[in-house]
Amino acid sequence: MTPEQQLEHLIGDASEVHSREELLEKLKLGRPLRIKYGADPTAPDLHLGHSVPMMRLRRFQDAGHKVVFIIGDFTARIGDPSGRSKTRPMLSREEIDSNARTFAQQAAKILDIDACELRYNSEWLEDLGSDGMIRLASHYTLARMLERDDFRKRYDAEEPISIRELLYPLVQAYDSVAVKADVEVGGTDQLFNLLVGRDIMRAYGMAPQVAATWTLLVGTDGTEKMSKSLGNYVGVTEPPQEMFGKLMSIPDEVLPHYFALLTDEGFDGAERIDRAMQAGERHPMEVKKELARRIIARYHDQAAADAAQAEFEQVFSRGEKPSEMPDLPVAACDMEDGRVWVVKLVRACGGASSNSEARRLIHGGAVRLNDEKIEDEGANVEVSDGDILQVGKRTFAKVVLT
Repeated sequence: MTPEQQLEHLIGDASEVHSREELLEKLKLGRPLRIKYGADPTAPDLHLGHSVPMMRLRRFQDAGHKVVFIIGDFTARIGDPSGRSKTRPMLSREEIDSNARTFAQQAAKILDIDACELRYNSEWLEDLGSDGMIRLASHYTLARMLERDDFRKRYDAEEPISIRELLYPLVQAYDSVAVKADVEVGGTDQLFNLLVGRDIMRAYGMAPQVAATWTLLVGTDGTEKMSKSLGNYVGVTEPPQEMFGKLMSIPDEVLPHYFALLTDEGFDGAERIDRAMQAGERHPMEVKKELARRIIARYHDQAAADAAQAEFEQVFSRGEKPSEMPDLPVAACDMEDGRVWVVKLVRACGGASSNSEARRLIHGGAVRLNDEKIEDEGANVEVSDGDILQVGKRTFAKVVLT
């Protein structure tokens, strides 16, 4: 490809690029560019929201450029304030290290991880020291920092903003200095941080990186961005049946959004799909099945995608139970006279993360034991080996007494 063709292929569907002209000039140099992407291990799993910029990284890789994948084991200790209305809690070093161990393995589902330059930003940020941190901070002003929308809103509302949060964009920017980035990619929520990177690189006498951002993926709720903390995510390493069920639950109106960001259809293809649904030429249910098959085939394989669809149709279309269910161990110490509190069962099978959520599901009629609906949140139910607990439409478990 010519530099102009490569430019369109690499960033043609980006939301913002600062700037296209600079990237074209870099491509004309005829050398592999260094493409930076950073991820803080604040949770152990990558989800489809992370995959949007990472799929674009793969385009750079396939075009012969070098992806520098930074695991933010240092920046995770500060906590990215992007989109936050309050200060993040600090994670322990043990939590961060545990999460970081899984990142490269999961990223390998999208990137050629062996061809990546895999770095941890503690390599250079721990050695920066107080003198280096003061020098770094001297290159940016509080007024510029308060141009950031989420900081400005909190400042105007007299909500606390910690000094460590103000440091976050600066230390992320220093990552670009350390790895000599030509380009940094991310979601639209990262634009401020990426632009600070341009300023800090200039301050250290370097040519500024190109900042390219892509639209954030909406979560399965159809409203908020996909997030582990909001529970509206699809993990890239989740079992195929779980992925299929979650993708089938997304609202019809966000289907084009998912096709545009998560498949090779692009925005033009997504618009064609949307028009076909609006005209009644394609049913949203079938479009969702196609989307789920494509995504599962990418992260597992085609056989897993076909099996997940068959399982979904068995359970949801024909009202049958799954062919395979996880065991739900129930220990004698949890029981009294052969009975166990239904809230405890719901939590034990993964149907709810808290007692209050379990009570809400029970009260709403979402819990069944051997096809019998349980609506008394205080009930102590009798259980035996082989009993089937169902929570909602997707969660099934088989009781095993231990």
